[in-house]
Amino acid sequence: MLRAALTRSAVRVASHVRPPTPSTRIALQHIRCESSNASDERRKRLEAADNLRRDWDAKVITYEELKPKTTQPSPDKYLIDVREPDEVLQGSIPSAVNLPLSQLATALHLPPEQFKEKYGFEKPRPNQEVTFYCRSGVRSTSASDVAKRNGYTNILNYKGSWLEWTEREGTKPAA
Repeated sequence: MLRAALTRSAVRVASHVRPPTPSTRIALQHIRCESSNASDERRKRLEAADNLRRDWDAKVITYEELKPKTTQPSPDKYLIDVREPDEVLQGSIPSAVNLPLSQLATALHLPPEQFKEKYGFEKPRPNQEVTFYCRSGVRSTSASDVAKRNGYTNILNYKGSWLEWTEREGTKPAA
């Protein structure tokens, strides 16, 4: 009984619906086109956001690749130690600057003059080569990810970090 009532109601509504006029068809096509353009733009924005969230690893460099960078430092290429200042007291890789991982994300949002005042070196440019290291490679991997998510594109990760450096250099870290 309910089904019959619904069917009669649908027939009554359908009999009152007129086919679209040519001008209505054009308007509908225009709306579909605008909707398609908006969805293309939305899709592109979502893809860009997904690219930032995607699991990602910076190019890992070896001791042999890092060693020349420490003997010939360049203002266009930074070696950044992301350990905390008390850990850096044990020693650091030659030519490295310190920017603790705990401060990295905030630091990358500072204006260049504030960055230099706080950390003592020029703020890296987004396309500048930046190599991260820490004690054992875990925080340097996180730092690489933080930098990437903040628009940096030329990131290297020395996963061997401080432990490998001291072993390969034959030095013992300060106690």
